Amino acid sequence: MGRALVASGVEYRIVDWDDDTIDWLTFDAVVIRSTWNYHQKPVAFAAWIDRVSAVTQLHNPAAIVHWNLDKRYLAELRDADLPVIATVFIADEASLDTAEMSGDIMVKPTVSAGSNDTARFTGSSAAACAHARSILAAGKAVMVQPYLGAIDTFGETGLLYFNGEFSHAFRKEAIFAGGDSQHNGLYVEEEISGRQPANHERALGDQVMAYIVGRFGLTPLYARIDVVSTSAVTAEIMEIELIEPSLFLHTDFESSNRFVEVIASGVPDK
Repeated sequence: MGRALVASGVEYRIVDWDDDTIDWLTFDAVVIRSTWNYHQKPVAFAAWIDRVSAVTQLHNPAAIVHWNLDKRYLAELRDADLPVIATVFIADEASLDTAEMSGDIMVKPTVSAGSNDTARFTGSSAAACAHARSILAAGKAVMVQPYLGAIDTFGETGLLYFNGEFSHAFRKEAIFAGGDSQHNGLYVEEEISGRQPANHERALGDQVMAYIVGRFGLTPLYARIDVVSTSAVTAEIMEIELIEPSLFLHTDFESSNRFVEVIASGVPDK
């Protein structure tokens, strides 16, 4: 993709967001990509967002990135009558004491990357509570969701949008199939393949994009909307990735060119 960027007239440099030697003012635009350690120092990352967006054009825009940092944005989507997987948020021990922690559930932090500190529990309420407490002890809020069996058979569908326009979709195999399991790494091996989204999945993705644009008055340069079909005609939102999503460009031959085009369009003319 680097050669395609240069061919489009864009000079680029890959740098670390937390490299204190970088002068961000020297860039016409900054595109956030693989900042997969931001969840380890979210306060510093949030400050970096504000610092960079004050001196150059940041993609995605600061307001959108701040909103997407904590998955409690799902509650806002739910309140807007968008179909979101049932989610309970736990911010403290008192909330944990009254939360339903039994059954086949997923427990994870509201601020994370990849599947870090994410675990599935199938009947052990004590183990689920212990995991939730470890997340709270780390200073993060907890989210609890039911494990949807449809993921095992159909997988998740990821919908990619560049500059608000649908680009391509992919299928992600279940990584928590088979009962109790936990992943603590960013680089969990996943089975990814191209997918033609069902009509109802695509319609939900379009609906989410319209909500984001309407809420912020801004169109993200890139967005990934992960959904799971709960029937032949319905789907629920798993999460929205607006900071550092894997775009799985290899699943669609033209997607790299489309991404280069939107990056080039997001760099101000000198």
